[in-house]
Amino acid sequence: MTGPVLAVDQGTSGTKALVICPERGVIGSATAPVHPHHGAGGLVETDTAELLGSVLDAGRRAVAEAGEAVAAVGLANQGETVLAWDPATGRPLTPAVVWQDRRAESLCGELSAYAAQLKELTGLPLDPYFAAPKMAWIRRELTREGVVTTSDSWLVHQLTGAFVTDAATAGRTQLLGLHDVRWSPAALEIFGLSGERLPTVVDCAGPVGTTTAFGGEIPLTGLIVDQQAALLAQNALEPGNAKCTYGTGAFLLAQTGDRPSTGSTGLVSCVAWRLGGRTDYCLDGQVYTAASAVRWLTGLGVISGAADLDPVGATVPGTGGVTFVPALAGLAAPWWRSDLRGSVTGLGLDTTAGHLVRALCEGIAAQVVALADAVTCELGTPLTALRVDGGLTRSNLLMQTQADLLQRPVEVSALPDVTALGAGAVARLGLDPDLPTRRATPAWRPSAVYEPRIGPDEAAERLDGFRSAVNLLLERA
Repeated sequence: MTGPVLAVDQGTSGTKALVICPERGVIGSATAPVHPHHGAGGLVETDTAELLGSVLDAGRRAVAEAGEAVAAVGLANQGETVLAWDPATGRPLTPAVVWQDRRAESLCGELSAYAAQLKELTGLPLDPYFAAPKMAWIRRELTREGVVTTSDSWLVHQLTGAFVTDAATAGRTQLLGLHDVRWSPAALEIFGLSGERLPTVVDCAGPVGTTTAFGGEIPLTGLIVDQQAALLAQNALEPGNAKCTYGTGAFLLAQTGDRPSTGSTGLVSCVAWRLGGRTDYCLDGQVYTAASAVRWLTGLGVISGAADLDPVGATVPGTGGVTFVPALAGLAAPWWRSDLRGSVTGLGLDTTAGHLVRALCEGIAAQVVALADAVTCELGTPLTALRVDGGLTRSNLLMQTQADLLQRPVEVSALPDVTALGAGAVARLGLDPDLPTRRATPAWRPSAVYEPRIGPDEAAERLDGFRSAVNLLLERA
């Protein structure tokens, strides 16, 4: 049995690091904040020094808390966050352009004639959310120098000197061929990136270099994008297994095995992971604003933070006729309308903070139902239950609302920090190639199960109200 591994989850608003022992579980943990900057025109950026500093700080403090050396490091990353940097020195040439950034929207508009071809090549719809439009925007607007990559390649280079990305992260760029899992010359040409030096695409598990950043010479043996890391940690290893992570956004993924689905319902078909040269695929649907919508409501002074969702929501029995479409950064799957803005309708003099909170929870949950319905259409069979994780699963109100509208049980993971646990799993698989995948992931057990408390007719009526509000936005756009 190998020793402990350091698992690092570099996320949008912070970095979480765990030291995970196969016998004793988590023996060290630490977090370090990251502060994305929001600006006009859809700007969302992070200072690169803060990004790297959070990885080093959280990792070192987790190892210090564990009080023993680690055998390997695994890294999970944000996926679609990109930057330009000097490959000779590692020096950043731009800030990190975060996945939520919308400044490449006009560029996507110019390339709209290629949308169907890109979907066929890469499995991804043409949208500023993905990395390639941001990469092309950086080349057009910021700099032609250095390399332009997703943030994981820069972080790995800082740690080890290697120039790589894993297959799951590469699959989020809109530059990777969906079927051959190689950089697509046709996609590169469409985005004007044909001459770019791109990182080598590697398996999610396997040594890519060593780092001395966390004490001694430690191999980096695991790389994976965040949502796929959570899917792996949720033990979703069979086709049809699904999970939803409620973080800055909400992300529903369903495993589809060794063949990509068509993604004809508006979901994204992409690489789940590549292990031992075998690629597994998943369907992926996104809600752009979940916790970020809660932070928006907090900024208005309606609540003081996510912890207020339940007590404030409990002051009223329902939404009071208020409908909230929290499309504060546009609507993602299955609509893919990044140009839309959010809406709050049905306001009256009797509307209270409680009504707004309940309407927000209903708006988030209704979007997740749309994703689950799309998965059902793709797979030809409904989900029996939904496994969930992430910070917002602490809200009983949101989770009960989700179960009510989905009309399926919602099972909350008993294991916190599942994205980091997924990074730890690929690190362990990279350290021990003979280890079965199922033994590298934690045993699944829920901390709570929310059963629907309303009937299908009431659920359908509430969902119809949300869909009507979305359709009104679509008609006005």
